[in-house]
Amino acid sequence: MSLHHPATDELQLTAVLHALSDPVRMQIVRTLDRDPTPRACGSFQLEVTKSTSTHHFRVLREAGVIRQQLLGTSKLTTLRREDLDERFPGLLDAVLGAAAVPL
Repeated sequence: MSLHHPATDELQLTAVLHALSDPVRMQIVRTLDRDPTPRACGSFQLEVTKSTSTHHFRVLREAGVIRQQLLGTSKLTTLRREDLDERFPGLLDAVLGAAAVPL
């Protein structure tokens, strides 16, 4: 089984912004931004059910925000920062910066 990842030139701004609009998905992105080491999905300490976390990872992957690689029974996840910065320069930094500012 292979996982679909859109090519850099296929990334859509609306899909990326939708993927980044959820607090759980932002937590995943912030974690990956701080540590670029590929991480298993279960290592994120999310306070949602496994099926809900699977949904969040799928939304991020299908939008092109993350890349997932199958390794045995695990999926290793990385942030597609270079692809996002190439397609939408400054967007990820702006969103991460805005998310860090308390309301």
